[in-house]
Amino acid sequence: MAERSFAREVEDLKLGEGEIFRGEGILAITKALLQSGVSYVGGYQGSPISHLMDVLADAKDIMEDLGVHFETSASEAAAAAMLSASVMYPVRGAVTWKSTAGTNVASDALSNLSSGGVNGGALIILGEDFGEGSSIMQERSHAFAMKSQMWLLDPRPNLPSMVQAVEDGFQLSEASNTPVMLEVRIRACHVHGQFVTKDNQRPKFTLRQALENPVRDVNRIVLPPANFGQEKDKLERRWPAAVNFIKERKLNEHFGPEEGEIGIITLGGLYNGVMRGLQQLGLADVYGNSSVPIYVMNVAYPTIDDEVVEFCLGKKAVIMVEEGAPEYVEQTLHTLMRRRDIQTRLHGKDILPLGGEYTAPVMMKGLKTFIEMYDRLLLGNQPPVPDPSDVLNDPKVKALAEVVPQRPAGFCTGCPERPIFAAMKLVEKELGEHHVSADIGCHLFSILPPFNIGGTTMGYGLGPASASAFNVEADKRSIAVMGDGGFWHNGLATSVGNAVFNKQDGVILVVDNFYSAATGGQDILSSRAINPNRKTNNSIVNAVKGIGATWVRQIDRTYDVAKMRDTLKEALTSKEKGPKIIVASSECMLNKQRRVKPQFNQAVKDGKRMVKERFGVDEDVCTGDHACIRLSGCPSLSVKHTDDPLKDDPVAAIDNSCVGCGNCGEVSEAAVLCPSFYRADVIMNPTGWDKFLSKFRSSVIGWLQARRAAGRVVFAEA
Repeated sequence: MAERSFAREVEDLKLGEGEIFRGEGILAITKALLQSGVSYVGGYQGSPISHLMDVLADAKDIMEDLGVHFETSASEAAAAAMLSASVMYPVRGAVTWKSTAGTNVASDALSNLSSGGVNGGALIILGEDFGEGSSIMQERSHAFAMKSQMWLLDPRPNLPSMVQAVEDGFQLSEASNTPVMLEVRIRACHVHGQFVTKDNQRPKFTLRQALENPVRDVNRIVLPPANFGQEKDKLERRWPAAVNFIKERKLNEHFGPEEGEIGIITLGGLYNGVMRGLQQLGLADVYGNSSVPIYVMNVAYPTIDDEVVEFCLGKKAVIMVEEGAPEYVEQTLHTLMRRRDIQTRLHGKDILPLGGEYTAPVMMKGLKTFIEMYDRLLLGNQPPVPDPSDVLNDPKVKALAEVVPQRPAGFCTGCPERPIFAAMKLVEKELGEHHVSADIGCHLFSILPPFNIGGTTMGYGLGPASASAFNVEADKRSIAVMGDGGFWHNGLATSVGNAVFNKQDGVILVVDNFYSAATGGQDILSSRAINPNRKTNNSIVNAVKGIGATWVRQIDRTYDVAKMRDTLKEALTSKEKGPKIIVASSECMLNKQRRVKPQFNQAVKDGKRMVKERFGVDEDVCTGDHACIRLSGCPSLSVKHTDDPLKDDPVAAIDNSCVGCGNCGEVSEAAVLCPSFYRADVIMNPTGWDKFLSKFRSSVIGWLQARRAAGRVVFAEA
């Protein structure tokens, strides 16, 4: 088992009434679920909520003691479908995934869930992945909440607020019979702090009770004519119930003075950024005291009309701080204020950027512009504040950018996927370029230098499906790539099954690195690890053969670049029709190091003889053609200058981050081990024989070096 262990963090989940929890935001949410009497939890890992799944997996004993069922779902859709348990029964359930990619996958189940409504509390925790740290499309979860009329919580990013939001979310769901979304942005997930804990609660109604006392209510099933009544119920009963609950519990908050010429309306998740911007303008302190009235929408949807109206009345202008596009809340406020004939000016995206992340400098600039328009005296006499964008226009910065090349994101040191794409580049030199459909996962780095491979990416496990339009007669075949995580998530049926059914004559490459590596190294169906809680070691090859694939090849060591190259060439030139499937397997190096290093260090500590392989480059042999770098791109490979007057180019060099995978030597000279590379074995706890051999070798090498040096002196004198 190679999944990251959270054994220490799990102990904090046992804290009881009145104790202090100290830690990370996402871990606090995990504790809040147990305090709320949740009956079942599911989800699919992905930044920034992977920790929640990982911690719950390690907390199996605690969960069992409380009677809480937990499982890692096969996809976000599977997780959303779990919440159907709360439709008929008064059980609390929570699921989690990375948004918005995950919400896209889960949207079918969510639509049905929200239509029929729920009996028990149903909470969907979304890792809102928006902004500079995001790896996905820049969309927001707000649209899904509006579309399906599910309530959306967006708490202030501090631990007490987020923990309270979990408890409020379950209660709001039950009060309005509606699923509730709780979005937490990247910074909220990783913010550190503390809160006062409560005792963990056993579910008031268990899943066992539900199974032994089945209930059936046709009015909650999405089927005519009940579905038309469900839509009526949403608008006439559930919505007002939610609004009343939010108002009575005061889920939205006010800060700053009660009255003022201007005001700020902000979503809860952006509160810290707003306060930081005000602090830099001298209008707030580090304790959260503001000179400007602020209305914080910890409930992003629905909008509480009466609260907004009350806040806006008597003010010259307010500004809506809403990150991302389109401006859903701002449009709602414009409609509300026109209908109520409120003359307060409303600003938002006309001052703040239309898109992009609202960092503190962005907030400061936008708020400063707004305040100068309506209440300049608030700012007082301030020195000019430099525009953050001026730094980019600095001539020195521009000159530096021309000299220092950008460093594109890339594979980890020793990544087993790197030789796969090196082999693909070698085939490209021989057979020409091919259309390559990429997929979500680490292999997306192949799109960037030095490989520059991949034309499209349409979703997790959809790489081969996105090449389906190219199933036409042509002199070349399409190539589609997906990882083992994507394969089990969506790819088996949607990509491989689709290709088999339609007799697609393309090449499908499944990168099998034993884990869902990109999301943190979680075990999946084909993991080679022995996991006591899950059934692993299920073969991808057997799975694709089971749905009818006939041309299937497996390479169990991707670092064999020559074999990878030859297998790819065979797939692209084979006369056999139908999909050609290559399963390229090697363990994710990051997870391997995480697993092996503690074992290695313990063995050394125990006095066992251990050998660590290291690679190096012989400067005298290296020609400086840098084929190893061009076809590898490994971060541990660099160049250094040589004193050899016969060499104009710097030679290759390997730094201490090398993990000894050997790929750099393999790809050199067209996948033949380059003679300039050498392997050195570092021996820990050497035996007497090891010491004798080392001494003997040093003596021989020293004698040869002295002889060579003497020869150079004779040659120079001549």
